[in-house]
Amino acid sequence: MGGYSDEFPISINSGNVVYRMLCKDKYEVCQVHILKEKWVYVSDEGKEFDVDKSDFSFETANGKFRPDVVFNIIHGTPGEDGLMQAYFELLGISQTSCEHYPSALTFNKRDTLSILKNYGIRCANAYYLNKGDAVNTDEIVKKVGLPCFVKPNKSGSSIGVSKVKDISDLQNAITFAFEQDDELLIETCITGVEVSVGVLQLKNEIIVFPPTEIVSYNEFFDYEAKYLGKSDEITPARISQALENKVQQITNRIYKLLNLKGISRADYIIQDDEPYFIEINTNPGLSEESIIPKQAQAYGMSLEQLFDSMIEEALR
Repeated sequence: MGGYSDEFPISINSGNVVYRMLCKDKYEVCQVHILKEKWVYVSDEGKEFDVDKSDFSFETANGKFRPDVVFNIIHGTPGEDGLMQAYFELLGISQTSCEHYPSALTFNKRDTLSILKNYGIRCANAYYLNKGDAVNTDEIVKKVGLPCFVKPNKSGSSIGVSKVKDISDLQNAITFAFEQDDELLIETCITGVEVSVGVLQLKNEIIVFPPTEIVSYNEFFDYEAKYLGKSDEITPARISQALENKVQQITNRIYKLLNLKGISRADYIIQDDEPYFIEINTNPGLSEESIIPKQAQAYGMSLEQLFDSMIEEALR
């Protein structure tokens, strides 16, 4: 848990929930914090022991420990963008999230959208911008219209995202997003019902959870709405059975197209009875307040069962 991004505290929260819920009679569970300045195993007493990066081992009260499987709950870099995944693959250690390439691909919003559009998945119109490019606000608005969303290409939890209603505010939104990433995408604002759908694979079966409807008190599902109580998250979503089936089928297809594994969460906005894909998170939040645990419960799966199944799948 942890990571190098602004999502660090969210990851720690999720990691603590996973640690608490895992059966200690079945597993020997260790908390490892991945930070820029250090990688450490943190004991229940709060003592820190350095991780040997050559083999991901560390000392514990019971001697040297090297995990059989890593439960990866890092949001953002380096745990959701393929870096840790590649490291564990090289070391031959099983881990619960995607392999390195699908992780890197899905963390890059622009690349993900480019692939899925080619397979007929509905997505918003988008304009791509890199740091150093000339900014032509008239050209951008001509392509995506107003209102529009300005987003960092590789960032999570809506950090650095702005909804722009007036062209005079576009440059400030671009400057704000560049604080998070050197690459941006600017998208047409799709209006409608926002839903999020969890999906995971267990024993060669893809399980798609009931969708969650997201009602933000703010302009959009921003950081405050996600983590500070400024939204209602309704599971199952208040949509027709036909629409629920449709968005679940699209999620299943995307999961296969992107060669994902473990648990992911795909976000959509349904406009005129058509789901428009927004993004997919391959290491979604797993605290009690997060969307995935609520969906698992609606599906009939407890957190203990969910986490245990993810470990069994990683080992399998």
